[in-house]
Amino acid sequence: MTTDVAYAICSFNDIPSRRAIGFQLMIVAEDGSHRPWPIFIIRWGKQVFGYLNLCPHDKVNLDWERNQFLDGNGLRILCGKHGSLFEIGTGMCVDGPCKGESLTPVALTVLDGDICVTGVTLVEDDDDGEDETGLQCEEG
Repeated sequence: MTTDVAYAICSFNDIPSRRAIGFQLMIVAEDGSHRPWPIFIIRWGKQVFGYLNLCPHDKVNLDWERNQFLDGNGLRILCGKHGSLFEIGTGMCVDGPCKGESLTPVALTVLDGDICVTGVTLVEDDDDGEDETGLQCEEG
């Protein structure tokens, strides 16, 4: 199974600086099965950071409302369920029930103005004969 493909998730400009957007993707697992792969991407100036949308404390989604991943100051990632705070650049939990644990990073690269995930195989929606990936940005 090749994982050297870059999958365009959205345009770099689709995510405003200091904001985060979540995506519901499907990944091809090592056994060939398809499983949900919820991720979120944060843009911080010219940098992008991606993580699984899964709190290490009790395996729930971090956003308490759609695309609400950051604290009130926009400086840390916030788990809306139990209030854990994570560093944007590292995913390390610095406060809350999972202090010392980390979010699972998602490998990202920016190619030709698109934010792309790498290192995984995504399920592409091409069963209807059209040449679409089905990977579109969610509106914030």
